[in-house]
Amino acid sequence: MKLEEVTNLIQQILPCDYVEVDGDGHHFFVKIVSPEFEGLTRLQRHRLIKDGLKKEIASNELHALSITTAATPEEWQLKNK
Repeated sequence: MKLEEVTNLIQQILPCDYVEVDGDGHHFFVKIVSPEFEGLTRLQRHRLIKDGLKKEIASNELHALSITTAATPEEWQLKNK
């Protein structure tokens, strides 16, 4: 799977202000900023993404996904000051 494909899949799950995907085609590392994360715990944010990619993960089309950042726009802005 290509980086752009993973990005597109994530953007189909929820509206994103920012998505960055890095990886080698088998293991991907993602940073996601979305207002949809407001009020959710870290675990709930990760589950939201992984549940949306369940089909790709189950088929091994998407072998491994590490969510390094799942932040609201406000959290992202504070982190990057």
